[in-house]
Amino acid sequence: MSDGMDDDGESQITLTRTIAAHVSDVFAAWTDPALIEQWEADEAEFDAFEGGQYRFVTFAEDEDEADHEVSGDVLTFVEDERLVLSWIHKDEGDDSELIFVLDIAFMAIGDDSTRITLTERGLPHADAQTRIFSMEAWNAALEELAELLE
Repeated sequence: MSDGMDDDGESQITLTRTIAAHVSDVFAAWTDPALIEQWEADEAEFDAFEGGQYRFVTFAEDEDEADHEVSGDVLTFVEDERLVLSWIHKDEGDDSELIFVLDIAFMAIGDDSTRITLTERGLPHADAQTRIFSMEAWNAALEELAELLE
């Protein structure tokens, strides 16, 4: 396994991770709601086609906190190769939305390894603190994905 984190400017981050699993299994973990619920969200809906929509909900750990919900559109869907999603997080507290694009490239490395390159682009990376938070959050998510598949 390897992972890398790069800061690619003011509004983009890129992470690369190699997972010891077949590319179709890794791709399915991003697009099959039953698998998404094992590593990324407590509830998942995902239309596995270009033009589809998705919704992920992670339940709050404390009663006084709001659940974390993201949703959006499937902008690009190339099976076992690439997913591009609009990523919309609604803040329950002030009715604001945080919108960016998540671009995930999948590359088979032999029969039993897959390199994922995840690029997040958009407004949330206007400052260093939000870039660091996103890099740490995606790195933790990719670690969960690797633990599920390896």
